[in-house]
Amino acid sequence: MATCPPYLPHPNGPAPGTSVGSPAGGPLRHPHWWRRTWVRYGALSSLLALSGLVILALVREETGTEGFLVGLGLAVLPVPLLIASFRWLDRVEPGPWRNLLFSFAWGACAAALIAIVANSFATRWIATATADPSSADTLGATVIAPVVEESAKAAAVLLVFLFRRRDFTGILDGVVIAGVTATGFAFTENILYLGNAFGTDQLTGDRGIASVTAATFFVRIVMSPFAHPLFTVLTGIGFGIAALATQRQRVRRLLLPLGGLLLAMALHALWNGSSTLGEYGFFAVYAAFMVPTFGVLTWLVIWTRQRELRTVREELPAYAVAGWLGPAEPFALGSMRARRIARQYARHHAGRQAARTVARYEAYATSLAFLRHRARRGRADAGFAVRERELLQELWRRRDLARPALEHAARATAPPVPVITPPWPVYGLYGAAGYGHPAAPYPAYNPYRT
Repeated sequence: MATCPPYLPHPNGPAPGTSVGSPAGGPLRHPHWWRRTWVRYGALSSLLALSGLVILALVREETGTEGFLVGLGLAVLPVPLLIASFRWLDRVEPGPWRNLLFSFAWGACAAALIAIVANSFATRWIATATADPSSADTLGATVIAPVVEESAKAAAVLLVFLFRRRDFTGILDGVVIAGVTATGFAFTENILYLGNAFGTDQLTGDRGIASVTAATFFVRIVMSPFAHPLFTVLTGIGFGIAALATQRQRVRRLLLPLGGLLLAMALHALWNGSSTLGEYGFFAVYAAFMVPTFGVLTWLVIWTRQRELRTVREELPAYAVAGWLGPAEPFALGSMRARRIARQYARHHAGRQAARTVARYEAYATSLAFLRHRARRGRADAGFAVRERELLQELWRRRDLARPALEHAARATAPPVPVITPPWPVYGLYGAAGYGHPAAPYPAYNPYRT
């Protein structure tokens, strides 16, 4: 069996093989029962399930059974597209599915429940205090709802940032977690709005394209399915930039997420308040703010994605020199096209399980590149060496399947080497050749020629 190459040390980390004990240097102690992983996962799952049952009952009571089913069928239409879009952004360093499931469930259940309860209570309190229900609805939609809803959605990003810190390493992670959370929230909210619109049409007898249901569907599903994700992504970007800060930059780590949250609230308030700006206020806000913001954020996340690929190509050659990676792997791992070809090659020659193994190899190698990039920038924490060793061992266990696939992908995607004719005569076996002309042979030897 092949042995591992020499360990690649780092000046900020402990020596390989060093055991990590308690902070005081004594033996490790078992955590209390409430700190165990299965207890925390069980409590969180129970909380989300209970929130889901409550929000289901509230929405069904508000819309009726028939309206709920109609709203559910229409509200689910944009969800696969939005989830696929955020998953595509996360392809460079794919996060675990459990983070996405938690984010969507939090948005659809917990955040939606908090928003419905808090918004209803605040609107009723304002209506009672001012004795003006119409102004209370307007104030609730433009001031209360953005604060409550964006705070509730931001809680999911904060939880992943605090408790799944290993999976939260940059801007794209913040964008994906925030976007998926907002997609879940918009899903539940769309059920409520579309179900109520259907109930209104049932009472008035409106049908077809002129119905309230059709108008609500056009505005919320066709024109602005990205509205809630767009707001919350600003919060996610704030957390993502904070994740890139060092431990000493505490002010930056605190203010950036808060600034992103405030921007999300402001844009949300502007969007909700567009209905009070006249007949064409909605379209004016849509064209002047929503579309440009969507374009800028789309450019930002795609640019960040390309930057992450460049980081992979720049950081992994050090591990190739040390023998942990093959010479061609840094180039292949820094190209999404080469990665796809490597997985296809593994699937064709060894089956789906081999393709999944190559995918995991690519993910571990990307995490390793980002880990070393943070260390070079002075942002490594105390567990750098331990995490680096874990990732290297995961790569080494999968190298037999991954290396041939990545080498094939590197050859398949390598840029062609241009062959340029030199600007001087090329001398061959039989003489000199001019530009683009074959060399003329020497005349035959004639001993009688004078």
